[in-house]
Amino acid sequence: MTRHANQRTSVSALMGSAVADAQGATLGHVRELAVAPSVDAAHIHGVVLKLASSKRTDKPSLVLISQLELSPDGTMQLRESAQPTPLPEDESFLLLERDLLDQQIIDVHGHKVVRVNDVDLVWENCQEDLPDLSLRIAEVEVGMRGAVRRLLKGLPSTSVDRISSRFGASVIPWDFVDLIDRDPARRVRLKIEQDRLSKMHPSDIADILEELAPAERHALFVSLDEEVAAEALEEVKPKMQQALIESLDSEQIAGIVEEMDPGAAADLLSELTDERSEAILEEMDPEERQEVEDLLEFAGNSAAGRMTTEYIALPSAALVDHAIGALRDYEGDIDMITDIYLLDEDEKIIALVPLVQLLLAAPGTPLTNMPHSHLVTCNVDANGRKVAELFDKYNLRSLPVVDNEKHLTGVIHAEQVIALLRASR
Repeated sequence: MTRHANQRTSVSALMGSAVADAQGATLGHVRELAVAPSVDAAHIHGVVLKLASSKRTDKPSLVLISQLELSPDGTMQLRESAQPTPLPEDESFLLLERDLLDQQIIDVHGHKVVRVNDVDLVWENCQEDLPDLSLRIAEVEVGMRGAVRRLLKGLPSTSVDRISSRFGASVIPWDFVDLIDRDPARRVRLKIEQDRLSKMHPSDIADILEELAPAERHALFVSLDEEVAAEALEEVKPKMQQALIESLDSEQIAGIVEEMDPGAAADLLSELTDERSEAILEEMDPEERQEVEDLLEFAGNSAAGRMTTEYIALPSAALVDHAIGALRDYEGDIDMITDIYLLDEDEKIIALVPLVQLLLAAPGTPLTNMPHSHLVTCNVDANGRKVAELFDKYNLRSLPVVDNEKHLTGVIHAEQVIALLRASR
């Protein structure tokens, strides 16, 4: 039989198509295209047929792609001795029309949520010297071309192709598509491997989470590792935070909260009921729990309620070597560190050394001998307006927070002030 190498088609084009038996008579019509992700997620495993001879109550049948041939006009035909088998009742198959079309997926490169309109397929291994036919999944159509194809489904393929070709292609390669832990709706998303996901900005992940419908949002969030989930959770609004964690148990949430900035973690827990907050705290490691509990004691609109307890403070006698060692050992978000704080014997802040000065100083240089920035602090009880005024007046990158005895208790970073101003708008 003549075959067509690299002939392109699509899910919408194949739905309802006739499949002939080995003698050329109509065997049935395509009702679905089945993928077996555990076997090969890049190719169609088989076509699901409604047999022409079957009754309305009969179960669909499955014909493997390797059991098919293509006629010169592109019709699928069963090979000699091949027979359809009943479609297994388990949920091991991904059915493209049911599980993918009209579903939301994530465009990793565009950092946006898109809807699947069609899926492009390619017939391969169609040469005479290769025995088995295969149907590769090439791309996901997310633009008007795919939508028009489906709208015109049932018309002659030449007419559909002529009309849909007037619209530009908007596609995403199937290589980026993978299943999230399948919920009853069998949702899918673009594959985000951990190394790729870790390179996405938490704000982009947060935007994506806010665009998704609840089922997809939950499936994506629970697929993130704890560190990435924590960073994303810090970027979404309080109402969305609660929506993301409401279906998680206290142990799961505790693992994420431990990876959050203590100040952000305290803000999150303060929005929950006392019972829920206490249950999460009980699951946390003692050290992280104590930091968050200390911050929960302060009002959310005070400086202490906005500060973080993750910073680097050293004795006034410390050297550049000590500062570099402290940076290497620091387990918090290193991107947030802009200054090293120097404390006297009474744990009172006496100076701050900009991080950039460490790059210019020789090892062994006392930190007190290095250029210092102007020291501006605020009291733990200062309100949000006062904090914003200090940042604006002195063009600060961070602001040390001190108690009534002038002991350093935390630091407010510029991003916390920006978040405060956005929330007050």
